Amino acid sequence: MREILGKAKSVRELLKGVKYSIDYYQREYRWYDKQVRELVDDLTGKFLEGYQEGHARKQVAQYPHYFLGSIIISRKDSASFIVDGQQRLTSLTLILILLRNLQKERDDQVNVDELIVSVKYGQKSFNLHVDERAPVMEALFEGEAFDPNGSSESVRNLYQRYHDLEESFPEELRDKALPYFIDWLLENVHLVEITAYSDDDAYTIFETMNDRGLSLSASEMLKGYLLANINDEDLRTAANARWRSLIHDLNEAGKDVEPDCFKAWLRSQYATKIRERKRSARPEDFDRIGTEFHRWVKDASKSIGLHKSDDFNRFVVRDFAFYSRLYRRLVDASQKPVDGLEHVLYNAQHGFTLQYMLLLAPIKPDDSEVVVRQKLRIVGRFIDILLAWRLWNFRSIAYSTMQYAMFLVMRDVRGLDPQNLATTLHDALGKEHETFASNERLRVHQQNRYSLHRLLARLTDYVETESGQPSHYLEYVSEGRHRYELEHIWADKPERHTGEFPHPADFAEHRNRIGGLLLLPKSFNASYRDLPYAEKLPHYNGQNLLARSLYPDCYSHNPGFLRFRDESGLPFRPHSEFRKADLEERGELYRLVAERIWNPADLLKEVGL
Repeated sequence: MREILGKAKSVRELLKGVKYSIDYYQREYRWYDKQVRELVDDLTGKFLEGYQEGHARKQVAQYPHYFLGSIIISRKDSASFIVDGQQRLTSLTLILILLRNLQKERDDQVNVDELIVSVKYGQKSFNLHVDERAPVMEALFEGEAFDPNGSSESVRNLYQRYHDLEESFPEELRDKALPYFIDWLLENVHLVEITAYSDDDAYTIFETMNDRGLSLSASEMLKGYLLANINDEDLRTAANARWRSLIHDLNEAGKDVEPDCFKAWLRSQYATKIRERKRSARPEDFDRIGTEFHRWVKDASKSIGLHKSDDFNRFVVRDFAFYSRLYRRLVDASQKPVDGLEHVLYNAQHGFTLQYMLLLAPIKPDDSEVVVRQKLRIVGRFIDILLAWRLWNFRSIAYSTMQYAMFLVMRDVRGLDPQNLATTLHDALGKEHETFASNERLRVHQQNRYSLHRLLARLTDYVETESGQPSHYLEYVSEGRHRYELEHIWADKPERHTGEFPHPADFAEHRNRIGGLLLLPKSFNASYRDLPYAEKLPHYNGQNLLARSLYPDCYSHNPGFLRFRDESGLPFRPHSEFRKADLEERGELYRLVAERIWNPADLLKEVGL
């Protein structure tokens, strides 16, 4: 093996003026919301341990340091190729772009441009360079619109992860604390850069560092602690066999399902405190379970009832068995429809991973299957309503935004019977200030397009299923070749509407409102999107029922829909033309449909109240 260099570098030292390339087989960017959210939480949590408002920025040098891991570089032909660590560096670049955009128009800007791009002979290029990513990176860097449809998986992921970062970045760091945080990120966050001068050496290092046989996972260390405290050898052997079977079942469901199960289970049943977002605040049990659940169980053993051998045996063969199987059911329900657990899928469609600890919180190992399913329906519906209200009012549902409030709910509903659970969650919704009625101007914009697509899919599916048709929800949210897209009823032609909208900006604001949107196949949009409404209208008659309801023929020879309209009292009517008043009327219709879908009274109906 030839020369290998390892050096700890700050983010500034690592990225300033350095170009990194990625080999073709490493080019997919695969991080999801969960990974970027955890990265933001880790970084901002560590920063807040040291931050104190008002002192000089040079004191940031005394803040705690944070180690972000290692990257492996292969140097060949004077170029640096990333062998391991491109997911982290790509995500770090997205964070820097976000920080750049958050600083615009401020007087106390910290220069991050040189860590993202460099300019040579008047030509700008990204320091982390991949040809296919350049258009989306340029759009994000300049704060311009970008349409990810039809792009590669990596490009779509980059685009979506940036907006996930934008949603999850804490509000308390966006004002006075922002330059302090950027200083800290650039100078106090470190990575170890390991540089080899041949591909063979670089990959040997990579394989050695990722050899799974060299280290135990947190769950394996937890198992060792629990089994060591079971005195009876036969019981210990049986518990070990049960543990291995349950872990195998979790791992079959996906890469991170195993550790996520432990975090959701232990938080749902035992977490009583969460770290405050302020200087020198220490991690509490909620936070420690998220980062070191194996150590937390050992430290908290007495408080969670682990006193003698029988307690440890019960913890494995009853508690872990019960909650891991239930968690696996919820993971399955988050990926495909399961009768009675549809709301788990809907919540997962919004990327709301906090739902699992809430769903587990009221459930006890001795609950019957009937009670378990009833509690899951109540909690799942509660989360669904809360998310819909927040999204309708342009509120974030990002992990960092919702974490504290959901922790309080989780703690309040722990172990409740179905009736008390339903009334507690119904009362919690009653304290919310923002519902569908509080925003008459819901509109689509670049950041909420994905979530609004899901809401409109629910509206569309509800009208159809209530009219006696089969559900097509999964088709409406599919990402495949035949995917559905948000379609504007008005073409982007402001000159056609000058009588009602003298200013194009006013037209654009109304055009994007919920009442002016439909969910239609991509092929339909490509063929008809620029046509005037009168010419598009007959084509709507061949689409989903919500689109068809604009056309007069929908109101004849359509008994299921007419029955639904009459029984619900919803003001459906055809629109031979579509002017400003029609759009506003249609928006009111959508709001009324939403209030039927997301109705807090349904929580009480679940328990007969």
